[in-house]
Amino acid sequence: MKEIPHELLKSILITPIGLIKSDIIDDDIKGRNQISKIVINKNLTKALDGIEDFSHIYVIFMMNKIKNTAYLHHPNKKLGAKPIGIFATRAPIHTNPIGLTLVELINRKENILMVRGLDAFNDTPVLDIKPYPDWEQGICIVVRDFKVPKWLKKKKPD
Repeated sequence: MKEIPHELLKSILITPIGLIKSDIIDDDIKGRNQISKIVINKNLTKALDGIEDFSHIYVIFMMNKIKNTAYLHHPNKKLGAKPIGIFATRAPIHTNPIGLTLVELINRKENILMVRGLDAFNDTPVLDIKPYPDWEQGICIVVRDFKVPKWLKKKKPD
């Protein structure tokens, strides 16, 4: 595998396409039933044509309110004595504070999308939106046979 040329590692310019509007102002107000509004820049309204035919979309956003980034291991997670690498978690403390959430699309009105389950703070910049599921040559690609590590599985409440 070739190494990435040094000049490509300096920076990448990404322009937000909109903002998230929600009641989420801190980590205590998150939930999969949370309703949020995604306000896409008006000049991109036509780019949303057809999105309302999907039940779910991926929202890619910049976690602009994260203070601590660039951890190699999660500071609070271990598998026995072994620390869990940050890329094996969905924690917001990754090297690049980019968020990705699969959400239910409730409706679209012009440049505004109402969604359920978006775990992002109010006024978070949206970088991109992609429909779910993925497809190739007209065939939907849905992963049904997946695995997760044992440490992720939690005991059911009594």
